[in-house]
Amino acid sequence: MTGFGIASYAVAAFGYLLLSLLLVTSWRGRRQGARLIGACAATTVWAVVLLLDSAGRFVPFLALYLAEVARDCAWLLVLTASVGAAAPRLLVIGARALCLFALAAPLALPLLGAAEDGPTLLLSRVCLALSLAGLVLLEQIYRNSPQSARRSLKYFTIGVGMLFAYDLFLYSQAELLRGVSLDAWNARGLLTALAVPLIAIAVRRDPKWSLDIFVSRQIVFYTSTVMAAGVYLVLMALGGYYVREIGGTWGNVAQIVFFAGAIVVLVTLLASASLRRRAQVFISKHFYRNKYDYRLEWLRFIGTLSSTEEDDVRRTAIRAMAQIFASPGGILFLIDDSARRYVPYAAWPMRLETIPEVASLAADDDLPRFIERTQWIVDVVEYRRTPDVYGNIHLPAWLDGHKALRIVSPLLQLERLVGFVVLYDPPPPFELTYEDRDLLKTVGRHVATHMAQHDADRKLAESRQFEAYNRLTAFMMHDLKNSVAQLKLIVANAERHRRNPEFIDDAIGTVGNTVERMTRLIEQLRGSGSAERTEPVDLAALAREAVERCSSRQPRPVLEASGPAYVRANRERLTTVLEHIIRNAQDATGESGSVRVELTQAQDTLVLAVQDSGSGMAPEFVRDRLFRPFDSTKGAKGMGIGAYQVREYIQLLGGAVEVQSTPGQGTRFAVSLPVSQDEPVRAAHGR
Repeated sequence: MTGFGIASYAVAAFGYLLLSLLLVTSWRGRRQGARLIGACAATTVWAVVLLLDSAGRFVPFLALYLAEVARDCAWLLVLTASVGAAAPRLLVIGARALCLFALAAPLALPLLGAAEDGPTLLLSRVCLALSLAGLVLLEQIYRNSPQSARRSLKYFTIGVGMLFAYDLFLYSQAELLRGVSLDAWNARGLLTALAVPLIAIAVRRDPKWSLDIFVSRQIVFYTSTVMAAGVYLVLMALGGYYVREIGGTWGNVAQIVFFAGAIVVLVTLLASASLRRRAQVFISKHFYRNKYDYRLEWLRFIGTLSSTEEDDVRRTAIRAMAQIFASPGGILFLIDDSARRYVPYAAWPMRLETIPEVASLAADDDLPRFIERTQWIVDVVEYRRTPDVYGNIHLPAWLDGHKALRIVSPLLQLERLVGFVVLYDPPPPFELTYEDRDLLKTVGRHVATHMAQHDADRKLAESRQFEAYNRLTAFMMHDLKNSVAQLKLIVANAERHRRNPEFIDDAIGTVGNTVERMTRLIEQLRGSGSAERTEPVDLAALAREAVERCSSRQPRPVLEASGPAYVRANRERLTTVLEHIIRNAQDATGESGSVRVELTQAQDTLVLAVQDSGSGMAPEFVRDRLFRPFDSTKGAKGMGIGAYQVREYIQLLGGAVEVQSTPGQGTRFAVSLPVSQDEPVRAAHGR
């Protein structure tokens, strides 16, 4: 029983168990991936068996033998499947036959029982043969693989080759010494565990394994940091022990001072932003296929772009792009409304007014034309070194002379350059790679779309304000048009009927009605709300009043109504609505036609229907255009809002409008209103 052996095989068991779980969760169903998972699982079982043996537990020799052979055979199975036609067929068949022989060899143990070292020699010779076969297969695989595949294959060759090479050394020594060295046996666990990261990197980089191992960069970074800190502390402990041994009477004091200084140095290193950046770059470069964890980068980019921390969406866009490279800031240029110049609109984190040297660029300057034509990312440092790469374009003086400005990234909407972002030089170590360029192009297009959406929202809000203003104006013009039409009719007939008392009475009544309309319109514009005050009104009486007003035109409307029928509404507005419906029916009907107004009650609903025998309307017109504001069939004579006003007000009262029309046969315009349950106002009823 040895503590070092227990720790050694425990590390190996944990490492291969973790690798097996990662492979299982990333497996895509291909056979080669299944073989690799089986080999890692067999290695995990092997490490657990030797862990129990090192801990003093009774492990039968047969179990120990099968664990050793099963591990080697599992890796040989992976190698024979990977070698394909790269090695002689006889070598592959021989390796597989050797595995079958090794698994069947325990049947010969009873024959070897007479010799004391017979089982040990059987184990060492079988494992020697398996190790030798594994190394030969690895050599064939690596030597015959294409140059492009060796980038990932070298890690796999080193990792698995380390397993077989150490076994070859261990069992060769056993043959020479007629026994296995205990120290070499206990060290196997740690050496086997060293192959775990190498195998993981190889699988990550080689797509033919059909596995996609993913370990978060943060996990690797912090794990590496902890491991480095642990190694540092172990070295400092050894140094402290040495100081105490040579320090004499001052040894303890010197050791305390040494340890305190070591901890201060460690904390300083861990707090160094530059050291962290270099460690992250090293991990991304050597342990990952891609430079970025694109899922996290995209989530962070979208989160920043949609945040409300900044008062200006343009500054937020600069910040979202700058944080990808930890750039200290940037400047946003957008094309102006004339499409002739690219103007600086915002800067982050500084304010634009604090950068006086930055100037706008004409759209036909070298830099904008080059970016729009090539859609390239411009690296100012690379431009200064090799300007011919960028076609020897002329950079603006404020950009070429500013040592801190580094990257010019275009903002493209479809294929149109709508602007660009100039980023400050990120902190070292930094080198603009093809991944950086592709990522900048992608986020640049997204920012351009985001800015276009923001601009469209602003314009839409402005257009809605103008729409509300125009609608109010149209409503006013509609009421004014009706009032002017009545006054024009009086003026036109005044010369002929000025001495007729009935005409004078009718003219005074019309002027009075016009005054009421104008007064109501003024009250609406003032927002007094008196025009919207509702009360129980007699719908039959309002219908008679509207019919009387419209009787001066042909065809004269005919009313069919019984006793009082009350609804809750504004008297003047509802009268105007009814009058509008009747006049529209008269406009659509010839003088020989008919217009009939009918008031009926069905339970708690009053229905006022205006039926005419006019030209009628097509179903498509009723469905799509009749109630659309500002859409009129009367040409310059109509505003196109009368029917819209009717429906909006009736719906405001809780009613409904229904139109049935047939071309050439007439139209039925029905208004449904709920019956009022309140007592009518006597004054209104008397009036």
